[in-house]
Amino acid sequence: MDTGFLVIAGLILVGLIILFSIVPIGLWVQAWASGVRVPLSKLIGMRLRRITPSRIIYPLINATKAGIPVELDKIESHYLAGGNVDRVVNALIAAQKAGINLTFDRAAAIDLAGRDVLEAVQVSVNPKVIQTPMVAAVAKDGIQLLATARITVRANIDRLVGGAGEETIIARVGEGIVTTIGSARSHKEVLENPDLISKTVLSKGLDAGTAFEILSVDIADVDVGKNIGAQLQIDQAEADKKIAQAKAEERRAMAVAAEQEMRAKVEEMRAKLVEAQAAVPMALADAFREGNMGVMDYYTLKNIEADTDMRESLSKAATEEESEDK
Repeated sequence: MDTGFLVIAGLILVGLIILFSIVPIGLWVQAWASGVRVPLSKLIGMRLRRITPSRIIYPLINATKAGIPVELDKIESHYLAGGNVDRVVNALIAAQKAGINLTFDRAAAIDLAGRDVLEAVQVSVNPKVIQTPMVAAVAKDGIQLLATARITVRANIDRLVGGAGEETIIARVGEGIVTTIGSARSHKEVLENPDLISKTVLSKGLDAGTAFEILSVDIADVDVGKNIGAQLQIDQAEADKKIAQAKAEERRAMAVAAEQEMRAKVEEMRAKLVEAQAAVPMALADAFREGNMGVMDYYTLKNIEADTDMRESLSKAATEEESEDK
C-alpha cells in the first residue's frame, strides 16, 4: 500500500512539474498583481507557439504601469515579426514623458524599419550633434579652403520610416559648403565671414526627405589649403612647354630629313658631274677624229679654262682678305 501511495504521489509530482513547465503560473500571478489581466489560456498558447511569455508580459506590465494602453495581441504580433518589444515599449514611455505623440503602431513600424525607435525619441527630445569630415573647396581666386561643420539635428518621428539617415545630411551639408566657398570671389570673404556658409546651407532646406530636422549648422574650423589656381597655371605652363618641345623636335626632325635629302641630291649631282667630266676627253677625241675641232680650237678652250680658274682664285683671295679685315 505504501508502494502504491508513493507511485501515485510521484505521478502527481511529475504532472505538476509538467503543468508548471507548460503553464507559467508564476508569471500569470505576477501579471495579475501588476494589474494586467492576462487569461491563462493566452499564456498556454504562447508556450505552444514557442514564444517566451516573459518577453511579452514584462513589456506589457511596464506599459500598463506607465498608463499606456497596449493590446496584448499587438505586442505578440510585433514580437513574432522580429521586432524588439522592450525597445518599443520603452520608446512609448519616453515619448509620453516628453509629450511626444507616438502610438504603438507607429513605434512598431519604426522598429521594424531597422531604426532605433528609443534613440529616435531621445534625439527628438535632446538634439544630436553630427561632425562632418573635412570638406575641401576652391574659391574663385583659386585658393583652397578646408572646412568642417557641426550639424545640430533633431529626429523627426513622422519621417523616420522612409527618411534618409545621417549620411545624407552630411553629404548635403558638404555640398552646401562647396557651393558657398566656390561662389565666393575671394577666400578672404569666407575667412572673414564663415557664417555665410551656415546661412547658405540652412536656406537650402537640406533636411527635406530625411529623418531629421536641421536646427543649426555651425562652422567649426576653416583652414587655408593649397593655391589651386597657381598650381593649375603651373601645370598648364608645363603642358604648353611639353607641347612646344614636341613641335620643336618635330621641326628639327623635318629639317634633318630635308638636309639629308638635299645632301643626297648634291651627291647625285656630283656623281653626274664627275660622269660628265669623264666624258669630256672622249668627246674631244671624237671631235679631233671626225675633224669637227682643230688644234687652235683646243688651245682656245684651254685658255678659257685657265682664265676661269684664275678669276676664281682671285675672287677667293679677295673674299679671304675681306674676312681678315673684319
